[in-house]
Amino acid sequence: MTVPAAGLPARVRIHEVGARDGLQNEKTVVPTGVKAEFVRRLAEAGLATIEATSFVHPKWVPQLADAEALFPMLGDIADVGDVALPVLVPNERGLDRALALGARRIAVFGSATETFAARNLNRTVDESLAMFEPVVARAKADEVHVRGYLSMCFGDPWEGPVPVHQVVRVAKALMDLGCDELSLGDTIGVATPGHVQELLSALNEEGVHTDSIGVHFHDTYGQALSNTLAALQHGVTTVDASAGGLGGCPYAKSATGNLATEDLVWMLDGLGVETGVDLGALTATSVWMAEQLGRPSPSRTVRALSHKE
Repeated sequence: MTVPAAGLPARVRIHEVGARDGLQNEKTVVPTGVKAEFVRRLAEAGLATIEATSFVHPKWVPQLADAEALFPMLGDIADVGDVALPVLVPNERGLDRALALGARRIAVFGSATETFAARNLNRTVDESLAMFEPVVARAKADEVHVRGYLSMCFGDPWEGPVPVHQVVRVAKALMDLGCDELSLGDTIGVATPGHVQELLSALNEEGVHTDSIGVHFHDTYGQALSNTLAALQHGVTTVDASAGGLGGCPYAKSATGNLATEDLVWMLDGLGVETGVDLGALTATSVWMAEQLGRPSPSRTVRALSHKE
C-alpha cells in the first residue's frame, strides 16, 4: 500500500553501486561476462545510474582488474534508457585509463579521517586532496562529470566518532576542487538519524548545497534505511545503494554490506516516492547474482519476495 509522507522529495535518484562497490568486496573474482550481464540487468530494471567498475591498480582491488575488458562491453547499455555508467578513478593514471575508453562520469574517493586515508590511499587527507586536484581539473576541462566520495563521515574503526567539523572541512575541500556532487559515506554503518541531519545542516552552513549531496549508508547496525529517511527529510534526492546488499569495504574490516537497493525501493514505493525502478525485475536480478556468487542475498526484501531464506 502506498501511503505518502509529508516533507519528502517526489523522486529519488538511486546511484547503484553493486557492480563496483559490491563486487570489489567479494572474495572470489566474478567473470567479466557475468559483471556485464549484471549491469545490463540492472539497467533493464530501471536503474539509470550504475557505477560500473574501478580503474585502480589490480594489486589493490584484484576483483576489478578487468576494467579495460569490462567497460567496452557496456557500450550498448545506454541504449536501454538514459543510463549513466560512472567509474571510480584513484589518480591521474586511473583517469587516463577511463578517458581512453570513453568514460564520461568519474568518481574520486577521499577520507574524512587520517587513519583511513593512510590505509586506503597511503597518504594524509591533505595529500590525497592534492592528488585529486589535477584529476578533477582535467576531468572538468573535458566536461566529464565528477563525483567525490567521502568515507568515514560518521565513525572510523580506528579513530572512533568523527567530529562533524572535520567532515565538513574535507567535504568542502572536495567540492572546492570542482566536484559536481558529493557522496557522504557511513563506511562502518554507525550513523544515526540525528547525526545525519546535523552533518547535512553543517554542510549547508558552509555552502555545500543539499542538491549536490548524496548519501551512502552501510547497514552494520540496521540503521541504513532510517538514516536514508532522515536525509530525504532534509532534502537529499540522491541515495547510493547496492543490489542485493552486496559490498562493504576491503580496508575497513567492520564494514558490512551496503544498503540493499531492493530494501530502499520497497520503502520509497510505499512512500509514493518515484525511482523508476521495477522492484520485481531488480529482485530477480539480485537472486540471479546471488546464484552466481553461490550464496543467498542479504537483502531482506529480496528474501521476502523470492521466498528464500
